[in-house]
Amino acid sequence: MRFWTWALGALMLLVLPAGAQTVPQFQVDPFWPKPLPNNWIFGQVASVAVDANDHVWILQRPRSLSEDEKGASLTPPRNKCCAPAPSVMEFDANGTFIQGWGGPDTKPWVTNEHGIHVDRKGFVWIAGNAETDSAIFKYTKDGKPVLTIGKLGPTGGSNDKTLFGRPADIQVDTEANEVYVADGYGNRRVIVVDSETGAYKRHWGAYGKTPSDDKTPKYDPAAAPSQQFANPVHCAKFSRDGLVYVCDRTNDRIQVFKKDGSYVTEWFYDKPTLGGGTVWDLNFWPDSNQTWLFNIDGENNLLRILRRSDGQVVGGFGRPGRYAGNFHYVHSIAVDSKGNIYTGEVDNAKRVQKFTPTNGAPK
Repeated sequence: MRFWTWALGALMLLVLPAGAQTVPQFQVDPFWPKPLPNNWIFGQVASVAVDANDHVWILQRPRSLSEDEKGASLTPPRNKCCAPAPSVMEFDANGTFIQGWGGPDTKPWVTNEHGIHVDRKGFVWIAGNAETDSAIFKYTKDGKPVLTIGKLGPTGGSNDKTLFGRPADIQVDTEANEVYVADGYGNRRVIVVDSETGAYKRHWGAYGKTPSDDKTPKYDPAAAPSQQFANPVHCAKFSRDGLVYVCDRTNDRIQVFKKDGSYVTEWFYDKPTLGGGTVWDLNFWPDSNQTWLFNIDGENNLLRILRRSDGQVVGGFGRPGRYAGNFHYVHSIAVDSKGNIYTGEVDNAKRVQKFTPTNGAPK
């Protein structure tokens, strides 16, 4: 099988063996989601997640809105529009708003919203990345607090077993009752805790080694790979076959582990990239083998499609900009069971976008 595909701005020919899956291609849906109720407006969209019903959950930052953006909520009102939306918002796959809750007035709550995950039991997990965000929070789907793991305040460092360090991302292994935390903006590790009690299970740093908070040299693409994760460790996502993929964002790499923290391999992407780095978030094509891995890059503002078996780039789309289908500080990615991709953007983009597959659903 041969076909042409645009990949990161270059036209390339892929030759796939008979029976191999076609690399998915996507088209932006510029009308998703539907207009928000209550004169609401999004702030920075820090994170997106999809639940077991293919509902889309958005974690956004009301405090990131400027005064003119939230002018109708000021006293006295500055202008006719708008009011900050709740931090957590649930939509169906068609973009219809279902419910919203959470935000700066909620207790307990993070100082700066960063990561959201909805586990298979329907609980909603929230992480924040401010200096005082040394905890993660578990809520019911309608926003009732269930469990706090850690506590707000200074971190204890990358080998602390009770506190986090500005955690970026959460994923729950419901069968094992374990929470994987990319920890994060202050620490340099993946840490695993019990999802029911919060009890510490294990943690590891780059290459599966004990992490260190010693100062490391500034990233140099020509130097030997760093033996430590950089800040931030931006995601930790596990596949159905038990591999954990870690976003070592500003080191321009993905590191792959077994669930016990044993190192497997690493892949680099656009190594000359400085600034924010190239590996901001990851997610999987939802076929039975999770054949493709999607890598969001908020510095180059593109989405890479990777072959999960070896990390090779086989396709992708995106470029910097603010038109539909462009990206500006694309920060998070979620994928539903039909292969629809949802992305969230921070800085002053403050939006979520939906991309639908144009050449077939997952099989």
